[in-house]
Amino acid sequence: MQPRSIIVIGSGFAGLSAASSLAKQGHRVTVLEKNDQPGGRARAWQKDGFVFDMGPSWYWMPEVFENFYNIFGKTASDFYTLIRLNPSYRVFFSNQQSVDVPASRQELLELFEQKEPGSAQKLNEFLNDAEYKYRTAMTDYVHRVGNSLTEFFDIKLILKSLQLNLFRSLRHEVRKRFRHPQLISILEFPVLFLGSTPDKTPALYSMMNYADLELGTWYPMGGMHRIVKAFVQIATEQGVQIKCNEEVVRIEIRKGKARLVHTRQGSYEADLVVAGSDYQFTEQKLLDPDFRLYNQQYWDTRTMSPSCLLYYLGISKKLKGLLHHNLFFDADFEQHASEIYANPRWPTSPLFYVCAPSVTDNSVAPEGCENLFLLMPIAPGLTDDEHTREKYFRMMIQRIEARLGEKFSDHIIVKRSYCIRDFEQDYHAFKGNAYGLANTLMQTAVFKPKMISPKVSNLFYTGQLTVPGPGVPPSIISGQIVAREIDKRIRQNQL
Repeated sequence: MQPRSIIVIGSGFAGLSAASSLAKQGHRVTVLEKNDQPGGRARAWQKDGFVFDMGPSWYWMPEVFENFYNIFGKTASDFYTLIRLNPSYRVFFSNQQSVDVPASRQELLELFEQKEPGSAQKLNEFLNDAEYKYRTAMTDYVHRVGNSLTEFFDIKLILKSLQLNLFRSLRHEVRKRFRHPQLISILEFPVLFLGSTPDKTPALYSMMNYADLELGTWYPMGGMHRIVKAFVQIATEQGVQIKCNEEVVRIEIRKGKARLVHTRQGSYEADLVVAGSDYQFTEQKLLDPDFRLYNQQYWDTRTMSPSCLLYYLGISKKLKGLLHHNLFFDADFEQHASEIYANPRWPTSPLFYVCAPSVTDNSVAPEGCENLFLLMPIAPGLTDDEHTREKYFRMMIQRIEARLGEKFSDHIIVKRSYCIRDFEQDYHAFKGNAYGLANTLMQTAVFKPKMISPKVSNLFYTGQLTVPGPGVPPSIISGQIVAREIDKRIRQNQL
């Protein structure tokens, strides 16, 4: 097989996964990254001894990472020490109540039984069902390219699909078993970040409950950006060239093929192009109209996952009462969800998330200090200004202080906000979204934007806006899928 010159746009996990996989096949791969460091949304920011992960903070589905490393003769332990958090996270409810979600299944069963007699058996049934969905999805679904329904015309797969409850909602699956509002919140919370409300999310995604409650919540010591360093090391060892500060401004098509990728600094010739950049931006801004598969109306009618208001805070004291992961569910879930999806607006009384990695890892903050990451989900496309950011910052801080019973606002020595405008500027994210497309039934599998362009024969897409979907593990898999599809087409002399 003759090596091809391949340009990968974007160095997020999907881009790096694709680049390494393609280079291992023997191709010459160059990654063009808009920003000053690789990693996409998983970049790091450092100030005054604090090290902040700017994006992903949950390490779920560890086997996906391990499987990727194993392909290159590596293991996660070659790059970082991975620990399982126990408790996995703390949920703050109203009326001064909180629940620590334990890592062990037995303790979890006991917790559920204590809250709602008879629910331990129901949780066992729910998690066993979720495990079946997880194993089936990971084996038979997520590694498919999703370009055509014919990929799923297999009688065994169709029968399995019927068992996955694709046409029921996650809310139905949870609430037919459980009544206690706190237990319902724990089981429904993962989908808030999948991009839809529980009543519109297919029951298939209860597999995320299995990933959460059974496979566990983990943390790579040093921070999530250590994963980026691992992926970069693998890529460079495979011969991949990663060029930062190279913002792509145009993909030039000649005779139906992408032949030149133009950046603000220069131009790169290509036999193949893999766009790990924002799909909507790539099509609407980098391609001429004749080569776009989707028009702007298509994108405007997509259901997007949330954006978010983020704050990175350095605190000059240690705080009591926080775990590594903390969910502030002391407000109305239904109202906040409605203000994200049904009636987009800045929330009245938001739910939010607080990550305190310095509780686990002393290396991310100076001695005696705390590293905090605040995240409040919001509707994409909202008007974003400093006054609004500050309003919600004060709201979150006041609620945290009230629950912890201590003031720390006058101990904030590092503070940075990040919101819709920043997602648009740094990542060209459509409507400033943070997590890609919502995982509704009509935006799952073949109903996602196509990974393979039917109009440009050597242009491929990867990342959170195509299959299999948003999140770090799906992005890693997305890069592997596109590399495998390219390899297949080259071997079949289709490229």
